[in-house]
Amino acid sequence: MASSACLLFTSFFLPFSFEIGSFYVTLVVLELTVGTRRAFLEEERKLKRVFQAKCLCSQEAFLLLYPGILPFSGLQNKFLARYVSLPNQNKIWTVTVSPEQKDRTPLVMVHGFGGGVGLWILNMDSLSARRTLHTFDLLGFGRSSRPTFPRDPEGAEDEFVTSIETWRETMGIPTMILLGHSLGGFLATSYSIKYPERVKHLILVDPWGFPLRPTDPSEIRTPPTWVKAVASVLGRSNPLAVLRVAGPWGPGLVQRFRPDFKRKFADFFEDDTISEYIYHCNAQNPSGETAFKAMMESFGWARRPMLERIHLIRKDVPITMIYGANTWIDTSTGKKVKLQRPDSYVRDMEIEGASHHVYADQPHIFNAVVEEICNSVD
Repeated sequence: MASSACLLFTSFFLPFSFEIGSFYVTLVVLELTVGTRRAFLEEERKLKRVFQAKCLCSQEAFLLLYPGILPFSGLQNKFLARYVSLPNQNKIWTVTVSPEQKDRTPLVMVHGFGGGVGLWILNMDSLSARRTLHTFDLLGFGRSSRPTFPRDPEGAEDEFVTSIETWRETMGIPTMILLGHSLGGFLATSYSIKYPERVKHLILVDPWGFPLRPTDPSEIRTPPTWVKAVASVLGRSNPLAVLRVAGPWGPGLVQRFRPDFKRKFADFFEDDTISEYIYHCNAQNPSGETAFKAMMESFGWARRPMLERIHLIRKDVPITMIYGANTWIDTSTGKKVKLQRPDSYVRDMEIEGASHHVYADQPHIFNAVVEEICNSVD
């Protein structure tokens, strides 16, 4: 478990060179998130301690791990982690598991707001047992490029969708089973409207941004405390600005507002790795956050609700909607989608004992459900 925490700090501070065997590496700063020299020196001390601990055993291991955010050394299946360069010079951080499985339609998983590829760690091995699995950091999030997005909701959404399609083209993926969680579900749906011929099955996991905002306050589900905390700063700044202001205390804030994350990933990480990961995913330039803010009218609602457009997806694209039984997301959306698509395959289901992060709350059940869907494709 010690190795799980050993790579958290390796690409977020000043350039630092080191040698693994005969392989010489220079880490490049993404953004100095700690404002004081004292704080920086503390982080530099941690960084040097990482390499003194000799957690990186080979050149190959370093290239395959997720430097600066979350290692995947615990995976059992073969995987490849790298940047995929797009024609417009943006780069999408991508992790491919079981790349040798070429006989079946690949599964592509799109994370939600403030997340990254590391949050799928409990699902990767299981869902790549019989097919290739691709995950990537959305443009503006995680380790992917952080460009300036359009400030209008349609333009921001289109920028995300275009980057996904350009990534697909660059990867050479003809068709895929497309799965999206939360914001990723919203974007996966938007993608399927525009590029239905590329999607064999659309899987939406607790998707954000579907219903219209109710006019009656009694119809609005009470969100959890952390959502209220995020919403309280929306009018003044980007949603996760408080993490960047907190500097070295940011991981502690994550742990305070989301202690459940440590419990969710306890079988994989004994320490605060997941809190550190989430912090470092969001401690950089808030490019994706700014786009998300442009797309919403408050944290729980989209300016361009997807229920008004779901009928635009081609009829032959099957859709499965998976909710946590205890989620703060409106689960009635699934039934409303069925009404919008009477001549299409639409299945909605709830997983007991799960909240918004279904894939981490009940990973074994979630993996079995998704594997069943994938097997129905091929």
